[in-house]
Amino acid sequence: MLTVPVRLLGDTDRAEVHRLLDAEPIAAAQVAERVEAGGLTWWRTGARVFGYGPPGRLESLCWLGANLIPVRAGTDAIAGFAELARREGRRCSSIVGESAAVLQLWERLAPHWSPAREIRSCQPLLMTADRAPVAPDPDVRLVRANEVGTLFPASVAMYTEEVGVSPIAEAGGRVYRQRVAELVRSRRAYARFVDGRVVFKAELAVVTRHTAQVQGVWVAPEWRGRGLGTAGMAAVVADALERVAPTVSLYVNDFNTSARRVYERCGFRAVGAFATVLF
Repeated sequence: MLTVPVRLLGDTDRAEVHRLLDAEPIAAAQVAERVEAGGLTWWRTGARVFGYGPPGRLESLCWLGANLIPVRAGTDAIAGFAELARREGRRCSSIVGESAAVLQLWERLAPHWSPAREIRSCQPLLMTADRAPVAPDPDVRLVRANEVGTLFPASVAMYTEEVGVSPIAEAGGRVYRQRVAELVRSRRAYARFVDGRVVFKAELAVVTRHTAQVQGVWVAPEWRGRGLGTAGMAAVVADALERVAPTVSLYVNDFNTSARRVYERCGFRAVGAFATVLF
């Protein structure tokens, strides 16, 4: 039986939720964007948001949808969120968020859920509020609506390389293509094109009033080692800071040393650590 003060949140809790999310402007960006867009009503967001703590004293929350995302979750909150998730069974494709909370959640859920496909226990969370101290690539630009078909194969290659499965395995990639098209439509997708092919790409996967979170950074294999990633990221940072948000953030696998060097050259600094459990 659930014995800790975990409760389903609704739109009447929005002020409290925004207060908590504002206290974690970088780490909570994924949840903050979704709450801003859809509120806290499940039929608008496709997810439910649970809080830990009585009304007026919200201490932690947990987004439960396609992803399971804890925010500011201490040991007691994790116990409550884990009990809820265990009772419902796994419906999410990943658990992602602040490293200690994610790993504690998974420790409690592992005996009850199907095995994880991969656990990435240390993903430095990085942020910058300044333009990169290196020259941006002048050929990196926003992708145009008529270029979605050219961008899509590069997006599939990036996703497959990063996640370990192809996004076109389900429904022939229709849902993933819609996501790519939406990023282009909302002016969040960047690329450099050479002879009709994408050789560098990145996107602003999450945007809040605090930060633009970069994901999907990819350089075509034959172009790697030429500094294209560094110059391309510098261009993305410059545009995002000027046009989108006051900071740019991302998280990266600790074992991806080449990417970490790129971000360091572009002026990113560590502000925390994430973990991801993939199913």
